[in-house]
Amino acid sequence: MVFKRLLGALGVGAPTVDTVLAPGPVVPGGTLSGEVRLKGGNADYDIEQITLELVARVEAEYEDGEAEGGVAFGRFTVGGGFRLGEEAEQSVPFSVTLPWETPVTELHGQSLGVVLGVRTELEVAGAKDKGDLDALSVAPLPAQEAVLEALGQLGFGFASADLELGHIHGTGQQLPFYQEIELRPAPQYAHALNELEVTFLASPAGVEVVLEGDKRGSGMFGQFGGGDAVNRHVVAHEDVEHRDWTAEVDAWVRALVDARAAYAGHGGGDYGTYGHKDGHHGGHHGSGPGMGAAVAAGAAGLAVGVVGGMVAAEVVDEIGDAFEGEDEDEGGDEG
Repeated sequence: MVFKRLLGALGVGAPTVDTVLAPGPVVPGGTLSGEVRLKGGNADYDIEQITLELVARVEAEYEDGEAEGGVAFGRFTVGGGFRLGEEAEQSVPFSVTLPWETPVTELHGQSLGVVLGVRTELEVAGAKDKGDLDALSVAPLPAQEAVLEALGQLGFGFASADLELGHIHGTGQQLPFYQEIELRPAPQYAHALNELEVTFLASPAGVEVVLEGDKRGSGMFGQFGGGDAVNRHVVAHEDVEHRDWTAEVDAWVRALVDARAAYAGHGGGDYGTYGHKDGHHGGHHGSGPGMGAAVAAGAAGLAVGVVGGMVAAEVVDEIGDAFEGEDEDEGGDEG
């Protein structure tokens, strides 16, 4: 996608900017490439700095409700220090490394409903102007895809995905938010779980996989109350091809269910603190109407389909609307 915007801070006759990302999705910790295309206005302008900003649409939950907003999670200076002549054209290529914890936005080429964008900021003659957002597509790392495909083989189905403001105790989380991929339970676990939430925290060494089991309101968990069951596993990048993922992930889920049942059987409340999600996360939540996504996976992928009202094309079409009002909220502050 391409965005084009007249630099509002400089008015009519100012330079225009197009940012073009290289085609295809990137992966967490991977390289985002493209170019910033500038066209001069009705006079010469000194381009002091060109900055790319990664922005995510994030939810924050509180006891009295929830809010959504844009959160910047990366800034890169990619050019500047040159004069752009009147009506001249110049391209500035860039290649930047994404944070390892960059959320996944698609699986098997289909959107998960998570909204990420790249915003270009130009500093010209002392004035900074933030352009529109270009949609950023991020595919899973091999370890992330292996876990999701194993869950699909076990019968779990995609429900929704979102980004939550907050931190997960006991992990190496670096960003101020984390991604939750919410799955409907496989038949063999439907008696114990309403939903399975999966969070990936990638790093140069591997991927932390945090599983949270949303317990049933009645049945073997419901009578005891308390928090959801949470456990954590670490997968090295180089180990992906050497494991029976379906069997291993099944063992993870079974351990999650069994541990919660045993703990509840002793009259326990919350199930431990390791891996507990806190900060601005007020417990389990369900996605509201229209927040689902269409995910059509391959034979080895998640057994999913249209779940909500938002399909992949609509996610892309609404990239600008999703962040509408962010510029006004910033009130001119510079990141």
